[in-house]
Amino acid sequence: MDARGSIVHAAAIVEAKKPHVLIVDDDPDSREELVHQLVGQNVAVEIADDAPSALARLSTEPPQLVVIGLGHGKPHALEFLERARQIGGAHIAFIAISRSSHPEALVEAFRRGADHCLSFPEQAEALFMVVRRALEKPALAREVERAREGILDPAAAAQIGMILGAHPSMQRLLDKVMAAALSRATVLIHGETGTGKELVAAAVHTKSKRSAGPFVRLNCSALAETVLESELFGHEKGAFTGAATRRKGRFEQADGGTLFLDEVSEIPHSVQVKLLRFLQERQFERVGGNETVQVDTRIVAATNKNLQKLVEDGRFREDLYYRLNVVRLDVPPLRARPSDVPILADHFVRRFAAENDKTISSFSERAVNALLAYPWPGNVRELQNAIEQAVVLCRGEQVELEDLPLSHTPNEADSIRLMVPGVTLEEVERFAILRTLDAVGGSPTKAAAILGISRRTIQYRLQEWGLARMAKG
Repeated sequence: MDARGSIVHAAAIVEAKKPHVLIVDDDPDSREELVHQLVGQNVAVEIADDAPSALARLSTEPPQLVVIGLGHGKPHALEFLERARQIGGAHIAFIAISRSSHPEALVEAFRRGADHCLSFPEQAEALFMVVRRALEKPALAREVERAREGILDPAAAAQIGMILGAHPSMQRLLDKVMAAALSRATVLIHGETGTGKELVAAAVHTKSKRSAGPFVRLNCSALAETVLESELFGHEKGAFTGAATRRKGRFEQADGGTLFLDEVSEIPHSVQVKLLRFLQERQFERVGGNETVQVDTRIVAATNKNLQKLVEDGRFREDLYYRLNVVRLDVPPLRARPSDVPILADHFVRRFAAENDKTISSFSERAVNALLAYPWPGNVRELQNAIEQAVVLCRGEQVELEDLPLSHTPNEADSIRLMVPGVTLEEVERFAILRTLDAVGGSPTKAAAILGISRRTIQYRLQEWGLARMAKG
């Protein structure tokens, strides 16, 4: 600290035209490490070593981003975060950094207003992407304000903020979403059922130059071939029995905006031909008509199937596949980002508690452990449904293990599933470590000896997955 008070400017870093980042941390070593991490990120860095000076800075000349060191879950850091959020509102982004191996500090930080939470040093490499993402928050807040004035659909403007996740895989995805949104390219979103592909599609639209235009959805698997063709391209009066008037299809409805084709793998071959022509020429004819219609509609498609495999099997046109797969976004399954489970669970419990007029605010330790250990085959959608049911059944102010509808426990079927091609090495590693720990009573030393890896590797992985408490001894 210098003569100017508790706010210290990092020499040679502060530049007026750069986004300003305020680091609030009473640990000198921690502050120095965070400054070192941020130096190359084209931001101006300031440091506050106590809460009063940081709050004063927020009131006078607020930065775009505040990075808060939580230490080991110190109460005063969390209290500062809550107060700072009240002062800063939606125009300041907050990143909470915890050096504790327990997830509770990060969950509590998220509850009190943090936009992103990271565990250090395990997720240090993710800080660059998280900072870039967080600095977009003020612009998003301005878009929401514009939406309230009728310039942009408020529901659409909120979509990118609804994609919750601090795990590096989600930060990488959101980074790609922003890049895809700024282009004119067709986007293909791939992910398992329940991962939130529609939210990703809406985020691509919201952050694009088409955001003022319509965002039109169509589930391609829910309609018969003849109905799907009419839904996409429209029809002329008398085109078929019941066609009493001309009807615009989804392509025309989305003119100037984005058309989201969910489950695009289910489109019949005859409709694939017409879709390919539109992607090549941006024009089509309505069903039963000869007039050529030309529109300015961007296509964002999604699937939970391997389209390349469908091409090899002759079930999907190869030329259409390459037209759709210009920019690909892969949405990670929830089991690949377990540290996001507490964050999502906390979001859902607050949401459903409010909807059901209940005062539930947290989970018991047994419930948290169960949520972290469960594989979530239905992904975020299954988690959301589980938390809603738990809130309805819960009789106290805390969700208990007995309230959660978790029926799956690891068994031999999981071993068989891991042998199927397509499973990632990360999943195999997670399965091997957790099953071995379970077999040896939670001892990292014994598990490391069996697996042929170091005890430290096991401890690192458990911290990364939010399961550090599984280790015993």
